[in-house]
Amino acid sequence: MRFKTTAELKIPADPLEQVIGQKHAVEIADIAAKQRRNLLLVGPPGIGKSMIAQAMSHRLPQTTQEISVLHNPETPERPIVELRNKSDLAKEKKESAQAQGKLVSPTEVPSFVAERLGFRCRRCNKLSKAAERSCPSCGWDKYNASFGNTLLAEYLQDAKPQSRVHTTRLLENGHEEVIVYERKAEMIRVLDQKALEKMDDAKKKKPRKVIVSFGRKPFVIATGASETELLGDVRHDPYGGHAGVGVQPYLRVVPGSVHEAHEGVLFIDELSSLGYVQRYLLTAMQEKKYPILGRNPHSAGASVKVEDVPCDFIMVAASNINELNNILPPLRSRIVGNGYEVLLDPTMPDTEENRLQLEQFVAQEIVKDRKIPHATSEAVGVLLEEARKRAKRIDDEDNALTLRLRELSGIIRLAGDLAVSQKSGNITEENIREAIRRGRNIEEQMTEKYGSVWKASATDFRAHMEKRSEKDAREIG
Repeated sequence: MRFKTTAELKIPADPLEQVIGQKHAVEIADIAAKQRRNLLLVGPPGIGKSMIAQAMSHRLPQTTQEISVLHNPETPERPIVELRNKSDLAKEKKESAQAQGKLVSPTEVPSFVAERLGFRCRRCNKLSKAAERSCPSCGWDKYNASFGNTLLAEYLQDAKPQSRVHTTRLLENGHEEVIVYERKAEMIRVLDQKALEKMDDAKKKKPRKVIVSFGRKPFVIATGASETELLGDVRHDPYGGHAGVGVQPYLRVVPGSVHEAHEGVLFIDELSSLGYVQRYLLTAMQEKKYPILGRNPHSAGASVKVEDVPCDFIMVAASNINELNNILPPLRSRIVGNGYEVLLDPTMPDTEENRLQLEQFVAQEIVKDRKIPHATSEAVGVLLEEARKRAKRIDDEDNALTLRLRELSGIIRLAGDLAVSQKSGNITEENIREAIRRGRNIEEQMTEKYGSVWKASATDFRAHMEKRSEKDAREIG
């Protein structure tokens, strides 16, 4: 071995380069990510199908679109979908900032404005904080509008400063424009004609709910998803969305996985498990948009429908070989028509290059786990030998290394836990051997104890029948 422990091994930063032994599949996945093609990965469990799918999402550019649903005042049950990109959002933020006006100090506004907003004393003209009712300089009540009228002064004793003052100002072209001054803590916000128009425009905009936001993860897992989870739904409202007491329909819209994966990767393991829902998935792939509607006929959401919600995703599906016949033929045809079907390898030749890959795999799993120490070179050597044995025992391949890496990963973690319990600085070869022994599946354990799985079942059945006979005898007695 060229290292003492796996801590010395370099782990590639590119997730696709971390996939072990599937060179052909990795090349196809790289092309599919760049060209936005669909992918069907076929092979036994634990050989890296989900890892390939997730690695593809790292090759995609950052998402640039946000999906919102807007309130439709004319027909609330038909909310409007809106697609915005980052430039649209930047423009809206700029307009919103303009609508906020400009903050200035009380010294920068006309005297009468500062007086009405509670900053300037009417008696001595000195400025002070609006929160102070009496002028710090002369002690006069700043809110008292009268110097000589005692009755008016008493009437205005409980008066408060105005929070907003409307006035006009003359422009250079001779025209007048409306100006609004608002008190903002100890500052004054100035809203000119443009800012007021922006505020009016903002008020006219329809209320919205963002259902797919910027900055989302471009990788969505929909394995075993129900129809509602995959395609979205509209929540029930016991008041039926009544304007006074209910929740408006657009606020009850819930996106499905196909919408959340917009611009990203939608990964579905065991594709055949979706059953009839595959038909809807086919439509979403073809149209690149799919409506969101209430799927429970007894719910108030059943009357709500949002048309043409974008769902432009790359579908990466995985299947075992014996489940291929249960995938909808038109769906497979759609994948082939705009993508690839790839058969993954369960083993790889026992070469120096491939042994180096397995060494890298051990280092990767230890780093990912974060709870176990690194392994010695001798421990890795024992694991490589186990990979050879499994290639022969499971796939009947000579001079090969298994690629059923999930099982090897379990051995690494169990060995690491043993090393931690023994307070060892590294995973040793003894830890790996003990993990291999303890990590056998239940069928292997039954075969060792009873001779075969069938004998174990027969023994268990006889014991059950004996206990049942003893119980019947006690009840009769």
